[in-house]
Amino acid sequence: MDGVTRPAGKGPGGRAAGAGRDSTRLALRLLGLDSDNGSEFINWHLERWCKQNQIQLTRGRPYKKDDNAHIEQKNWTHVRKLLGWERYDSRAAVEAMNDLNRQELRLWLNLYLPSVKLVKKVRVGSKVRRVYDAPQTPLEASDGLGFGPLRSDRGLKKLRASLDPFQMGKVIERKIEGIYRDGQPEA
Repeated sequence: MDGVTRPAGKGPGGRAAGAGRDSTRLALRLLGLDSDNGSEFINWHLERWCKQNQIQLTRGRPYKKDDNAHIEQKNWTHVRKLLGWERYDSRAAVEAMNDLNRQELRLWLNLYLPSVKLVKKVRVGSKVRRVYDAPQTPLEASDGLGFGPLRSDRGLKKLRASLDPFQMGKVIERKIEGIYRDGQPEA
């Protein structure tokens, strides 16, 4: 094709092709893939790809949404708060969301947006007090993981220093407004 990435889709090998493409963008080596229970996520192509690449494939139990609590939390903070609960299924909307995720949004979330990690819970009488670590971006948090140098650690830090987060925020807002405007289902 002419440099255009086709969506992975549910067809034969679609999930495996998408996982393979996305795993090359990770700063750390992919060790495991935890999926929802549906057949739209797990198929024998994905299972074969995971075995070939020595990646542990696990899935949640049926009707146990707490199995994927961390994933569901990211769905809220990284998807629903930005795009809402609408269904965007036009080709233009899907391409716009993929562009946003592959460009500015992934950089924003990983380089600039800090989050906190729960360290412990302390019971004080009948209440539970949660103690959190200091806020860190995913890039900062990856420094102390003990995996050795990341594949692109220096490159990501140089990239972060060269970007303007305020300009990036404006671009993200403009793209999200375009998705809202152009991605609405027709009546």
